[in-house]
Amino acid sequence: MTAENITPEQLINLNSIPIPSSKSSNSKLGNSFLRVLANAGRGTLAQLLGESQYQSGDIIFKEGDPGNTMYIVWSGRVAVVKGDFSAPTVLGSRGVGEVIGEMALLENEVRSASVIALENVRLLTITRESFERLLSQNPAMGLGILSMLSARLRASDDARKTSSRAESQLVKQVSQLQTEKQKLMELERIRQDTIDLIVHDLRHPISSLFGAVKILEMVLPEEVLEENKQLIDIANSNCDLLQLMVESLLDVARMEEGNFYLNIRSINLHAFVQESVNRVRFLAGMENISLETDVSVDLAVIDADEEKLHRILGNLLHNAIKFTPGGGQIQIVVTPNGNKVRFAVIDTGPGIPADSRAHIFDRFVQLDGDRPRRGGFGLGLAFCKIAVEAHGGTIWVDPGVNDVGSKFTFEIPLSAETGPISLR
Repeated sequence: MTAENITPEQLINLNSIPIPSSKSSNSKLGNSFLRVLANAGRGTLAQLLGESQYQSGDIIFKEGDPGNTMYIVWSGRVAVVKGDFSAPTVLGSRGVGEVIGEMALLENEVRSASVIALENVRLLTITRESFERLLSQNPAMGLGILSMLSARLRASDDARKTSSRAESQLVKQVSQLQTEKQKLMELERIRQDTIDLIVHDLRHPISSLFGAVKILEMVLPEEVLEENKQLIDIANSNCDLLQLMVESLLDVARMEEGNFYLNIRSINLHAFVQESVNRVRFLAGMENISLETDVSVDLAVIDADEEKLHRILGNLLHNAIKFTPGGGQIQIVVTPNGNKVRFAVIDTGPGIPADSRAHIFDRFVQLDGDRPRRGGFGLGLAFCKIAVEAHGGTIWVDPGVNDVGSKFTFEIPLSAETGPISLR
């Protein structure tokens, strides 16, 4: 069926309007969704995915149309708009690796906005019918996808609440900017807003890069993937690292402002630790560093924010890999401690001087002197401290085994509380 399209004049007008980049919640959902799909078997993907192509100016779907298909951008770029096409309100754009219309898989509702091809595009498609068939044939994979879509709804609601609180706080702050101290505080806020703006500008290209790599894993012939496995692994590992850095920077700011929610769910602890280790195994292998895990058989399930917990452990593991020399060893030990779980990441690196251990978790702190300088912004460990404390836990660092290297340890309750977290 030939697609309906907008007029050339309307397309020129649409391309002249500044288009906001994708919202972070859409990018995070797309990355998680693509990670699940890329790990599915080729047979499952062949049954689930379809393909469609559109020319520049084609209307992929219109506001008010029935929603029964989700799209993943394979190539090209589209605009998400509301209202009349001659004078549209542009909500954003979607590029390679990003998801469009994902709520159509859950809701039997009409489209809330229109999507128009800004250039020639290829799309991977998933219909509600094939998605429901997936749920019946592969409940574990289907439940994982449903959990991601549900998290998007919670994130949108949290964002709405945060926006309302921020607006109320802004009114009070503006009326109180009378003293020099308050003026300095306002300058600090502007500085932080500038950092946030820079980070948000980074998130979109990083997410697009991640999506592009995942689509290659899904569509390239298996023999081509095998021949280029090392290149794909390098791209995936570095995308994960970039996302870890950007998310840590944003969450440190959010949590210190009190605008932060934990998304508590039950987590299979053994599977969780294995996945965290798998994410850094390639980087460790490149440095000839061995990774060992020891998860107590007495531990099965923990209630925590899985994404935040992955990033806590991911930051500690990346830190250990960074400062452990080639041929060294990193151990991940997880043990019960009363009503808490204790995680320890032990490396054989240079260690941390005793007088620096109390400050190593502060923002922007780096080590100098005769020890290797800890490069970057010094935010990874600051994020770990704030996220652990948000779960009601504690984190600290000791010397490693036989005073060799470092041992980063954190404890969190077996069951953390959900809801707003304020750390001010």
